[in-house]
Amino acid sequence: MSPDPLRAARLSRRTVLAGTAGAVGALALPGVAGAAPVDWSRAVVDSTMKRHTPATLGGWGYTRGLYLYGQYLVYKRTGEKSYLDFILAWYDRFVTESGISNNFTNLDAMRSGQMFPLLYTETGQAKYKTAADQLRARFPSYPRTSDGGMFHATSRVGQLWADGVYMAQPFLALYGKTFGDAAYCYEEAAKNVSVYFDRLKEPAKGLLYHAYDEDGSEPWASGPGRHSKFHWGRAIGWLGMTAIDLLEILPRDHPRRRRLVDVVKFLAAGYARWQDRASGRWFQVVDRGGDKDNWLETSASAMYTFLLSRAVERGYVGPEYRPVAAKGYRGVLSQVSTGPDGTTDISNISEGTNVGDTAYYYARKRNTNDFHGLGAFLIMNEQLAR
Repeated sequence: MSPDPLRAARLSRRTVLAGTAGAVGALALPGVAGAAPVDWSRAVVDSTMKRHTPATLGGWGYTRGLYLYGQYLVYKRTGEKSYLDFILAWYDRFVTESGISNNFTNLDAMRSGQMFPLLYTETGQAKYKTAADQLRARFPSYPRTSDGGMFHATSRVGQLWADGVYMAQPFLALYGKTFGDAAYCYEEAAKNVSVYFDRLKEPAKGLLYHAYDEDGSEPWASGPGRHSKFHWGRAIGWLGMTAIDLLEILPRDHPRRRRLVDVVKFLAAGYARWQDRASGRWFQVVDRGGDKDNWLETSASAMYTFLLSRAVERGYVGPEYRPVAAKGYRGVLSQVSTGPDGTTDISNISEGTNVGDTAYYYARKRNTNDFHGLGAFLIMNEQLAR
């Protein structure tokens, strides 16, 4: 790829941020003697709140829910009330005393509901429990495959997409913990991770395929496994973060806990195998780094780094994975820059993506400050900065 002189000029006017071997979150600006440490989570949240009000952040959708969950983690660490106020103002556009008006016909629509139990716990306001109850009530009738996997959407009959588990199952597990509904919620959430994993895993590579179609009628689902053919980075990251989140909630004696740990071990090994040695990041199509049109993608790299670091911390994998996480962290931080106005940018984030072939994945827009990447960055940084 030939150099882009306009991009080079822009970068010359910005300070590009890079991590250090210690992989910590509050880093001094490189090359600036005596520069004060920077909290990159705060920098991202402050920049996003400068660019958007709750009214202009966007409509109900999983990307905003992902980002605001990341901002909530920063609030919990810092106690910065304005961060919580911003989150509440966005949710109060959709949640009233009657709860939320949403039919939840797809898993994506459920992701933002992850915050309902958390906001109820923070505020004690009954409307957040009402909304949580409404979402919880959707699960028994939500359509499933013959082995119990929730359809990615009611309109996508028999289809399981790896990203779908993150949209629904962390909410379900947290609801069970918060409101005393553990028997159903823990079992259903953990079972779905197992069903998705079994349908999508590729043991020879330690990776997951993007999607599965139960009857094999989709053109991308031909073959005995009835799954798609490629290993798209962010889809694999979504499922890994789900397993980690559920392990934070399920009790140690839960019968499905061991399987979730096995999922984490499988993915950690795959992440280590396919990490780009030069950059520390991972490719858009993870196992095809040699393809000239493939590119290193930031949101998946943040998700993988988060899983690796948390898995080492919790003892799910050995300490040999710690340097892999540190290298991933440095790689993600290399995509962060700050400009003269003090706002922070994160680059090379894939836009929203359906199931496709390599040409389709490679041609996805490489966005800056896409909420997929901002949310994943905050989740990662809150883990690595500790």
